[in-house]
Amino acid sequence: MEFLRDTWILFLRLVRATMRMPVFIILSIAQPILWVAMFGALFRSVVQIPGFGATSYVQFLAPGVAIMTALFGAAHSGMGMLVDIERGVLDRLLATPAARGSIIAARLLNSGVQVFIQAGLIVGVAMLLGAKAQGGVGGILLVMLAASLLGAAVAAFSNAVALLARRQETVIAVMNFVILPATFTSSMLMSANLMPAWVQRAANVNPVNWAIVAARDGFEGTAPHELATRLALLAAFALVCGLFATGSFGRYRRAM
Repeated sequence: MEFLRDTWILFLRLVRATMRMPVFIILSIAQPILWVAMFGALFRSVVQIPGFGATSYVQFLAPGVAIMTALFGAAHSGMGMLVDIERGVLDRLLATPAARGSIIAARLLNSGVQVFIQAGLIVGVAMLLGAKAQGGVGGILLVMLAASLLGAAVAAFSNAVALLARRQETVIAVMNFVILPATFTSSMLMSANLMPAWVQRAANVNPVNWAIVAARDGFEGTAPHELATRLALLAAFALVCGLFATGSFGRYRRAM
C-alpha cells in the first residue's frame, strides 16, 4: 500500500509539473494531429497500390500515428530524470521515506497516462477526417491501451539510459538510434504486404510493430487472437524495460 501511495503522490507531482508548461501540452497534442492530417493527405493514393489491403489511408494511418506519438513522446522521459538529477531533486527524494520503486513507477505511469490521452485525441481527429472505428468504443480503448503499454516501455528504457549515462547528449543519441529504425521497420506508414521480406522479418520482432498491429486490430475490430498475443508481448516488453530501469536506478543509488 505504501508503494501505491508513494507512486500516486509522485505521479501527481509530475502531472503538476506538466500542467505548468501549457506550450508543451499544446504542442504534444497538435503535432500528432498534424501528422494525421498531413500524412493522410500526402499518402492517400498509396491505398491504390495492388495488395495494400486498405481503402482509406487515414483509416490505416490513425492507429499508427497513435503509436508513433507514444514512441516519440515517451522517448524523452529520461530527460526529466536528468533534470531531477542535476537539480538535486532525485537525491532529496532518496532522503525521504518514499518507496524507492515508486520513483521509477511514477514516471512510467505518467508517460503511460499522457500517451493514453493523446492516443484517444488522435483517434478522435482521425474519425473527424473520415476514419471509422469498426471495433467501436472498445476498439478505441484498445488503441489507447496498446499506445500506453508501448509508452511505458519506452519511457522505462529512456530513464534507464539516463540513469546509466547521466548526459543529455547520450540519451538523445541512444533514443534516436533506437526509435528511427524501430519506426521504419514497422507497418506504421506502409502495409506489411508491400514490405521487403527482410523488413517483414524485422517487424515480427519489433515491439513498435506489435503495438501497431494490436492497435490496428482493435480499431478495425478484427483478429482477436492476434490482438491478444500482441498485447501480451507488449506487456512482457514493458515489464522487461521496467526491470531494466529499476536495475539502473539501483546502480545509480549504489554509485552515490
